Amino acid sequence: MSQSTDAIVQTLKAKGLRVTPQRFAVYANLLSRNDHPTVEQLLVDLNQYCPVSSQATIYSSLQALRAAGLIREVLLEAGVSRYDAIVGPHHHFHCQQCGTIEDIGWDELPVVKFDRLRAGLKAQTYEITVRGYCDRCSQADSE
Repeated sequence: MSQSTDAIVQTLKAKGLRVTPQRFAVYANLLSRNDHPTVEQLLVDLNQYCPVSSQATIYSSLQALRAAGLIREVLLEAGVSRYDAIVGPHHHFHCQQCGTIEDIGWDELPVVKFDRLRAGLKAQTYEITVRGYCDRCSQADSE
């Protein structure tokens, strides 16, 4: 999902965001990966070659990007926020052994019907997290 520098700048501006170097770096980094990183993982990645971002700066950039609808926060483990630049509807697979997170297409799983919810509840959205073992961990267990 890698985008050009101009496309990223235009996307940020179109959402009414000021284009700061840190905000650009956080968004570009998220667009280039599919592992749903934590703030700590983003901090290490962005400061790998030259320390330019603090944890607070990354948090504020993430919150601005989330508020603009450009990224989403994914909660797959208690107390751990991860971030995803794919904001369209999709589900997740979470490996219980190695922690790998993989996107599952929306149409890959059956649609959940809300007709059995008690009267007064109005569902707006949902996503499913499938927990189990990825192929690498399953193979390691059988050896």
